[in-house]
Amino acid sequence: MFERLDRAREGADGGFGPVDRAQLALLLEVAGTPKPGNVDRSRDLAELRFEHFLAGAVGVRAGLDRAAAGEPIGTSFERAVAGMTRFAGRNTQFGSLLLLVPLVSAARGGLDRSSVERAVSETTVDDAAAFYRAFEHVSVAVDEPPADAAALDARRGADAIPAVRDRGLDLRSVLELGVPGDDVAREWVTGFERSYDAARRLSVADGPLQDRVASVFLELLAERPDTLVSIRHGESVAAEVRKRARDLVERGAFERDRDAVETFATELVERGINPGTTADLTAAGLFIRLEGGPVDR
Repeated sequence: MFERLDRAREGADGGFGPVDRAQLALLLEVAGTPKPGNVDRSRDLAELRFEHFLAGAVGVRAGLDRAAAGEPIGTSFERAVAGMTRFAGRNTQFGSLLLLVPLVSAARGGLDRSSVERAVSETTVDDAAAFYRAFEHVSVAVDEPPADAAALDARRGADAIPAVRDRGLDLRSVLELGVPGDDVAREWVTGFERSYDAARRLSVADGPLQDRVASVFLELLAERPDTLVSIRHGESVAAEVRKRARDLVERGAFERDRDAVETFATELVERGINPGTTADLTAAGLFIRLEGGPVDR
């Protein structure tokens, strides 16, 4: 599939641009299976189902269109979150959008990492204010802020905006406050390091695309504790999940013992453990690969 889309991108695009590829990345991410603990086409969570993610991927369109047109990243993100919530009725892709919106914006000038770094470094206080307003649309699991930044707690939503303006914080600076506790925020300060690595892995993986997605998801989960799991269940549970994923990767279970990965996936769903940050990184990697961004760094 990558190869066919590469050919289409090199020829007449027929109207298939970065926004279409971002929506496709969201759809491909949720379709990959098995992705331990995550909604996929074979597994639903108690109040979050496969069709919710399909609806969310449709609803984000207007916000992504704004980013592709060069409108501010913050307002584009807020619009995408509002559309997601209106269509899906809940939080399906908040973290993914926090990665995809700046990537779509940067794609206007070519999706090399310097373009992405420039896009996030040029965000403003107004972008940060829009980011906080996005929390008015949907409930999002976030970690406790640093003790000296309680007024900037994202869970306060728009009530935190006066503190943002008083401190003159742009959106990148706000997200930097979430590092190291939030690996989506970490991407904003590392030049989208793991997103580009995910794109590289997707390029070199074998097999049908839905298998590549699930395999790369498992590899990412094996490398670092998922920060959404840490927030919801504690660092010890996140470390346990990472260790089990690493054990599966080290023995090549995805290729040689798929049943073991399926069992792990089902167990995490039953325990209510959802490595959603890893899914966000996978979606970002898919977009970078679909968009033809560099994958050799």
